[in-house]
Amino acid sequence: MAIHTSSEASSKGLWKVIGASSLGTLIEWYDFYIFGSLAVIISTKFFPADNPTAAFLSTLATFAAGFVVRPFGALFFGRLGDMIGRKYTFMVTLLIMGLSTVAIGLIPEYKTIGFLAPVLVLLLRLLQGLALGGEYGGAATYVAEHAEPHRKGERTSWIQTTASFGLFISLAVILLTRKSMSDEAFANWGWRVPFLISIFMVIISYFIRRNMAESPLFQQVKAAGKVSTNPLKESFGHKFNFKFVLLALFGAAMGQGVVFYTGQFYTLSYLQRVCNLDFDQTNYILGIAIFLGTGLFIFFGWLSDKWSRKAIMLIGMLLAVLTYRPIYDKIYQLADVTTKVEMTEDAKVTHHQEAVLHGDYGADMARVTTQHRFYTDGTMQDEIIREYVVKKTGDVVHTDHTIAIKLSNTAMWIVVLLVFLQVVYVTMVYGPIAAFLVELFPVKIRYTSMSLPYHIGNGIFGGLMPTVATYLVARAQTANASAEKAGEQLPFDKPYLEGLWYPIIIIGISLIIGLVYISNKKEKQQEDVH
Repeated sequence: MAIHTSSEASSKGLWKVIGASSLGTLIEWYDFYIFGSLAVIISTKFFPADNPTAAFLSTLATFAAGFVVRPFGALFFGRLGDMIGRKYTFMVTLLIMGLSTVAIGLIPEYKTIGFLAPVLVLLLRLLQGLALGGEYGGAATYVAEHAEPHRKGERTSWIQTTASFGLFISLAVILLTRKSMSDEAFANWGWRVPFLISIFMVIISYFIRRNMAESPLFQQVKAAGKVSTNPLKESFGHKFNFKFVLLALFGAAMGQGVVFYTGQFYTLSYLQRVCNLDFDQTNYILGIAIFLGTGLFIFFGWLSDKWSRKAIMLIGMLLAVLTYRPIYDKIYQLADVTTKVEMTEDAKVTHHQEAVLHGDYGADMARVTTQHRFYTDGTMQDEIIREYVVKKTGDVVHTDHTIAIKLSNTAMWIVVLLVFLQVVYVTMVYGPIAAFLVELFPVKIRYTSMSLPYHIGNGIFGGLMPTVATYLVARAQTANASAEKAGEQLPFDKPYLEGLWYPIIIIGISLIIGLVYISNKKEKQQEDVH
């Protein structure tokens, strides 16, 4: 029995579907990404502060945990979506995501409740991952099943914009919050605000989604008595369908996921942790690049309807493999003050004291010394030493040492361009992929079948990218430091680029599999309810 997407639906009705689906998905991505956007600060709040690198890696691992469980959310909620419907399933995922995000903003810090803090954060992060695992497949399927057959790429590409736009909004909210209060207030409690305001966005989206109708294709399948009674078995136990699951994963979603998280999340981590760029400036750089590139999701989705989804995605992967090392090397060189000429006559040192809230490290005061350095190309560097002191005894109980580099306007815009190039690759691989996945699978098991490869590719291979890459860079830097101390030859010429081997290898494998095994011919399984 063949069924077709209703072409009689008004344009107004279709845009309502796209708008409602996209808004809810955008909010879920905002909730999911706010954790990563604040990773540097969160590492000091919910983890032991005596080893900043270990705390940051622990934060990234917790961030990655949300990605690791996304495939399980895809299985659980995908099964529900194929059995009871798309609409009600992703309403549930929206509420789980929103409430988990708000709860993270309410958890006391490590110094207050000890190891219970990272445990609670991890549990809530796992709930976020499960919810997102059920959200994306439902939203993409819902929009695709309302769209005209020849415009699925264009219509679903609006859903694709929500991931990047969710990250953009998370960065914007963080910057606005920081600008509305002192640095001290933001570091102590203001960082919680972006988590807490999520509740208002979730409530609005919930009421919008509540009034949406079920997918017309699913309604027809249900009316015909063809709803799957065991979506998991039919998706992964059927040899023919399982072949498409594997192709979707290793030939498309795996490479797409790594391109996405390299171009946006690892870039943010690299700028802040490897290049030591100023926190606000890194957010401006990434925010501008994402804003400029967001419209390209629509363009490449539209182009995939006219040309080839496979070709556009694989070209994006190829460009990433060929240019990642030159791009990141150039960014590092722009931020490397050891190659710049310092204006020593302009250097100055400032001192001030800060009250320590909540008794950090058992201290009640912090002495802050800042060495300000200026360079001929307009770069500025602040080297900050913060000593936590017990007033009564004068003892220094803890010392923080941080560096913040602020690029000149010219260098900053060059970095924006380099990040924007990565966003272009993201839009090429991400814009067409929803329609690509939808077209691979039949209606009655589509939610389950497309969700699993997408979330393994993005959640496992993509989500682990920042953690693995950061670890590889740290390992290379440690090895070089040890060799230098021993008077031996340095094992790594450019340790700051070592993290890129992970995305280059994974994307390369996906590129080859996609090129060899995926056909350019659009699959028509979605029109068959079997």
